[in-house]
Amino acid sequence: MKINFKNNFIASVIISYLLFVQISLHGQQKNQTSYSNNLAKNAMSVSTESKIEALIKTLTLKEKVALCHAQSKFSTKGVERLGIPEIWMSDGPHGVRAEINWDNWKYAGWTNDSITAFPALTCLAASFNPELSSQYGFSLGEEARYRKKDVLLGPGVNIYRTPLNGRNFEYMGEDPFLASTLVVPYIKGVQKNGVAACVKHYVLNNQEHWRSKINVEVGDRALYEIYLPAFKASVKEAGVWAIMGAYNKFRGKYTTHNPILHKILKSDWKYDGVVISDWSSAHSTEESALYGLDLEMGTGTDGLGTSTNDFYSQYYLAAPFLKGLKNGDFPESLVDDKVRRILRLMFRTNMSANRPLGNANTKAHHDVARRVATDGIVLLKNEKNFFPIKDDKNVTIAVIGENATRSMTAGGGSSELKAKFEISPLEGIKARYKNATITHAMGYQTGPSRYNQVIPPTLDLDSLKTEAIKTARNADIVLFIGGLNKSHLQDCEGDDRLQFGLPFGQVDLLNDIYKVNKNIGFILVTGNAVEMPWLDKVNALVETWYLGSMSGHAIADVISGDVNPSGKLPFSFPVKLEDNAAHFFGTSSYPGENMTQYYKEDILVGYRWHDTKKIKPLYAFGYGLSYTSFTISDIKTDKKTYTTEDSITVSCRLNNTGLLDGSEVVQVYVGKQKSKVKRALKELKGFQKVSVNSGKQYSVDINIPVKSLSFYDEAISDWNLEKGDYIVYVGNASNNISKKTKITIN
Repeated sequence: MKINFKNNFIASVIISYLLFVQISLHGQQKNQTSYSNNLAKNAMSVSTESKIEALIKTLTLKEKVALCHAQSKFSTKGVERLGIPEIWMSDGPHGVRAEINWDNWKYAGWTNDSITAFPALTCLAASFNPELSSQYGFSLGEEARYRKKDVLLGPGVNIYRTPLNGRNFEYMGEDPFLASTLVVPYIKGVQKNGVAACVKHYVLNNQEHWRSKINVEVGDRALYEIYLPAFKASVKEAGVWAIMGAYNKFRGKYTTHNPILHKILKSDWKYDGVVISDWSSAHSTEESALYGLDLEMGTGTDGLGTSTNDFYSQYYLAAPFLKGLKNGDFPESLVDDKVRRILRLMFRTNMSANRPLGNANTKAHHDVARRVATDGIVLLKNEKNFFPIKDDKNVTIAVIGENATRSMTAGGGSSELKAKFEISPLEGIKARYKNATITHAMGYQTGPSRYNQVIPPTLDLDSLKTEAIKTARNADIVLFIGGLNKSHLQDCEGDDRLQFGLPFGQVDLLNDIYKVNKNIGFILVTGNAVEMPWLDKVNALVETWYLGSMSGHAIADVISGDVNPSGKLPFSFPVKLEDNAAHFFGTSSYPGENMTQYYKEDILVGYRWHDTKKIKPLYAFGYGLSYTSFTISDIKTDKKTYTTEDSITVSCRLNNTGLLDGSEVVQVYVGKQKSKVKRALKELKGFQKVSVNSGKQYSVDINIPVKSLSFYDEAISDWNLEKGDYIVYVGNASNNISKKTKITIN
């Protein structure tokens, strides 16, 4: 029976009552057997969208507005009289953050909020492994569900534009196709647990320096081709339930409530989820109301404010919004749309009848964390077969560096974690090497990790250096474990790095160690590229990222050869900072002048810049070595000529020609010859990670829709597919192509 709610008040009240009973039971997590059979049947016969519409008609205007803003640092109000629950959120992208106080940023001091710390998203990106991304997301979602969270504030998919960005470690690299491919299974994995993933930061939040003030000027082509694809994939392919706005401005308007971005997200992409502000990223009642913000979080310094007892009621989408609605400044349909999206989020999460239970710190989660870590570790240099290192009782291994013992789950800003345990690199090496003699010297020291603070070291640096040189002199092998950490002005939210090189005197220390022992392997712990004038001083180099709880075990797995490394760089390592496209154009491009910056490199981000401008990188996007060797042969496309509706199938044979089993990533790039518009030489359009036993081969097929070769045509404000000749490049790194094949699009 179709009910006309406008003309049938009694029917409306009956349906609302049925919804009230059903939702109350869900909100209080009562057993559904407490329903009478008829009541349950009647209530559940109404579709979810119909339930939402009925609830909207039942809510008062004040209750609607109350749903649109925070009530604490990480929660929003429910409606008690209708059984509508609160929404509880938590950072972050690679673990569920410890509990925060109601009204300030201090930790609540709970004893039951320790979790599994998963590797940072740079490591996940380096795995080039969508299947692992799914396992990662699902495991993280289980932990969030166990902690009774409804929204997990991650993943981050902002594009790696400059190696100085303090928050790059939270993101998925410089290539939009790679980020799009890996973010989709992550989101689906999280949301299988009845927990919303919240993709961030929409959009162009590509630096921390001046992040709350900087105005980004970038062309439409770069916006659509580089910076939006991972967000679009999150919406169109993954069906993400929440998206977080960014701090910065775009063309003079804050991105959290930006008319252009609002149209793209909610009109063009038909996004039906919730837009949540980053904490304090809302700046206007009118623009928040009109241009796409649904849930306002974090405005002001704390919930109590300095002069108001309940500062939350003064949020832009709180009392000022309610006043505007009552005065007729805004139509009620505006708040109804926001509430509709918020209720939809609830029916998907905390009002879902089929929400699974979660769990935390399980062996399964630890195993996933370890697999992601070993799959993402990248072997960059390995002269004289330095790695793998055997466990020999006649060998002394000197482990040098503060990063061998420093916690990398603490610090970094909002993504810092309270891990139940964290295996340090030194602990992992000692656990794996039972026979060899392991010694350790700190060598250098930084201050403790503090967000937005630089804490000076407390130990005597000269003594640390002297001890490290002595320890290295008496060893057969030196493992220098250095890089960055997650303190302010390093890999940390709130500001960017101040230097491209290694900090804290590490280069001087390494040079002095080289004078007494030249058998050095460098274990680099970073979320960013670094300058390497010292590269000729080391026989081997491995990029290990921030690996979370299982860090030390994963590093030991790889350097011992228990796991053959297969990670690939998700961003380019330039030789010098000026070789990076954002820095090539000076301060107007990065960090900006007069709080405005121009993305002068346009679409030529990362390897696109290095390839097209013929600027050789130190290490290229997609690069990574193995302990075995591979060749790619029999490379061909299924046809030579295609139409716009076709899919290109690139096939090849991957041959493991070495002595060890291992995995390799076959990468397919495509470039347009004689294009009528500026193009990168080539762009990643497909990849596949394959495990092949020693002496065996594997047939690989990679499908590329012809439409994915389109460019965003600013002349028509839409995608345009050029006809003509294209080059298909197949290899195992952006700068290591095995074969080029010409195809034609008719």
